[in-house]
Amino acid sequence: MLEPIVQFKDIHKSFGDVKVLTGIDLDIKPAEKVAVIGPSGSGKTTIIRMLMTLETPTSGDIIVDGVNLWKMEKKGKTVQANEKHLREVRDEIGMVFQHFNLFPHMSILKNCMSALIHVRKVDKEEAQKRSTEMLEKVGLGDKLEMFPSQLSGGQKQRVAMARALVMRPKVMLFDEVTSALDPELVGEVLEVIRDLANEGEMAMILVTHEMEFALDIADKVLFLDDGVIAEQGPPSQVLEHSTNERLQSFLHRFRR
Repeated sequence: MLEPIVQFKDIHKSFGDVKVLTGIDLDIKPAEKVAVIGPSGSGKTTIIRMLMTLETPTSGDIIVDGVNLWKMEKKGKTVQANEKHLREVRDEIGMVFQHFNLFPHMSILKNCMSALIHVRKVDKEEAQKRSTEMLEKVGLGDKLEMFPSQLSGGQKQRVAMARALVMRPKVMLFDEVTSALDPELVGEVLEVIRDLANEGEMAMILVTHEMEFALDIADKVLFLDDGVIAEQGPPSQVLEHSTNERLQSFLHRFRR
């Protein structure tokens, strides 16, 4: 049995008096594809924001590739992780957001090269080679010198994917990456994610409302409701054969 690449152990998260996550336990295996679904406010995005160290758990442990993300050993004691520890563990994780977050003053090639050079300390020539190859992989090899303002929403999202993928993470996080796109652009972005999933190398966590897509590519689907994992299992079981009334009600709005 492979050791999980990501583990959530009794994770709780509150914002003031509002409990967002309540006792989340979750194992994700290397190369496993996990789709996370649920109503707005159920805690879906909070899960992946904690993995990216954008939110701090209120309690519990998150383990990434055998290392505790939010805690570290210091002089024989377990203490809160410092920024150096967080950065080193987080380097194994890539994330694509809803709203691209590209640098507007840089070409898309330089957008992809920047973190390789400044974070990974890759030399400029190698960074350019890797970035060019990745942009070609997502279908943008003919637009290397264009700027984000010259691209469609779907193209910008594919640049954001290339920028994350060029870092060669062990885990990729996708936060409703199609929700800000015009409907006619959704397919091109999903197709890139499908190709990545089929390669099978990385674990992927996808917060999504694209149910047919989740059914197609996920190894496991989680249904979050009111801060807990209310249902989890193979996609066909969760999306087509569940008897959970809350899940049935949630899925009903996606059925034509």
